[in-house]
Amino acid sequence: MRTLKRYAQTWALDRPFVIARGASTSIDVIRVEIHQDGVVGHGESKPTPRYGHSIETVLAEIDEVAAEIERGIDRDTLLERLPAGPARNALDCALWSLECALEGSTSTARLGPPIGQEIVTAHTISIATPEEMAEAAREELAQGARLLKIKLNNEQVIERVRAVREAAPDVRIIIDANEAWSPDYVEAWCEALAQLDVEMIEQPLPAGEDAVLAGFRHPVPLCADESCHTREDIAVLSDRYEMINIKLDKSGGLTEALAMVDTAREQGMAIMVGCMLGTSMAMRAALPVAARAAIVDLDGPIWLAEDDRPALDYSHGWVRETRGH
Repeated sequence: MRTLKRYAQTWALDRPFVIARGASTSIDVIRVEIHQDGVVGHGESKPTPRYGHSIETVLAEIDEVAAEIERGIDRDTLLERLPAGPARNALDCALWSLECALEGSTSTARLGPPIGQEIVTAHTISIATPEEMAEAAREELAQGARLLKIKLNNEQVIERVRAVREAAPDVRIIIDANEAWSPDYVEAWCEALAQLDVEMIEQPLPAGEDAVLAGFRHPVPLCADESCHTREDIAVLSDRYEMINIKLDKSGGLTEALAMVDTAREQGMAIMVGCMLGTSMAMRAALPVAARAAIVDLDGPIWLAEDDRPALDYSHGWVRETRGH
């Protein structure tokens, strides 16, 4: 017999996190525990107002299926019972964790990457003045960053990226506009950013307004984030983007995320794995997708004043799971 526990937690950030939609100084997450035969499966998700989620709505969704989870439904049935989103993510990841714990294993041991493998992860530079963003880039370089992800809105786009590039001339750079750009500027900004050796631009236009990208020349590859939640979204995006960003809180868990990897590859699209802000528990669940991804952005715990334990190892620009976790 299983028992299910779910609760909310608040984690303080070490510094403000600023994107096009606003700033955060702390995060609220949902934790799920599924107990069975003396072992526990763990899951974590972060409700995102952008998608209409809150702590209350996510807890309510979990409660809708709590009795079924305790009766023993599997991950495939869960996909049918709840929509994609943070409630299903927390439960799906807890079920994966439980299955592996019952086998005496972990999801990474079962699906990869190998324990100890170093995976380069992006370090995020949040929105500030060009000078402040350049200084933040220098600080990340001092911590060993090899890949910088620059958050942007629709102001001082080139100036901010140029400042970071001058501060970090030899580091890979990707951009995240978080839906803030206008079609009037995408082509010109892509041209200018290509000259600054930007490797990828994430979600320049609002979801639902990105069909025009199919007609734009973009020398910098584009990645769908807010436009892509599940495998059903992928086919229609293949003529607009070269890559999709898979986040477990969007896909509704690792089960759907792995299916998205296969579907994207069938469409000839590359994989990025991303995250909402969260603890190492949430990032660890996404490592099997990271093992299959061209770009990894799992730096959520770097922003926390204090991380969950056991914590993933973040150093020298990479993330890895060490033995004993």
